[in-house]
Amino acid sequence: MATTPRSGGSSSGAAQRPNGTSQNKSCQFKLVLLGESAVGKSSLVLRFVKGQFHEYQESTIGAAFLTQTICIEDTVVKFEIWDTAGQERYHSLAPMYYRGAQAAIVVYDIQNQDSFQRAKTWVKELHKQASPNIVIALAGNKADLSNIRVVEFDEAKQYAEENGLLFMETSAKTGMNVNDIFLAIAKKLPKNDNNPGTVIKPNGNESTQTTNNCCK
Repeated sequence: MATTPRSGGSSSGAAQRPNGTSQNKSCQFKLVLLGESAVGKSSLVLRFVKGQFHEYQESTIGAAFLTQTICIEDTVVKFEIWDTAGQERYHSLAPMYYRGAQAAIVVYDIQNQDSFQRAKTWVKELHKQASPNIVIALAGNKADLSNIRVVEFDEAKQYAEENGLLFMETSAKTGMNVNDIFLAIAKKLPKNDNNPGTVIKPNGNESTQTTNNCCK
């Protein structure tokens, strides 16, 4: 069973064989967040990586890079996360970040219909230009404000099903479904030696990893 990711410190807690060596393998995936400005992309990443939420989050310039690991059964999945800027002037830079990505989260604000339409545009772009096997998740953020929503859950869910997307409504503020959406992505990603772009190595050799494994 997978558990909640934890950040900070060195790698620890992986299941061990009797001789002290790790049973776990480690996979590394590039994940990009896309969406209009102010939909909460940076807040989602901050909640996932550090378990924090800031009411006033500065706009991302270009892109920000963070890492986090989660564990699925015998595999430690390390996400290399690129949080892209949503402002139109940075759109031309987006392909540089989603090129070669194995996963993407397209984020919209459930209070903002325009951001939902913009999310659809990002999905189309990913289908045309990103890796053919990319796992795409659609996140309807700010679910804590569902009483003043504009984008209905069923509308977004139907769109996601029609386009082969994972879908969840999330709240970076409360933490609702934030870890779950990353976990769902990790479960869909291929974790084997034949997957191009996946770095697999013995867990104990991941010397650059800066987040705790969540395996027990």
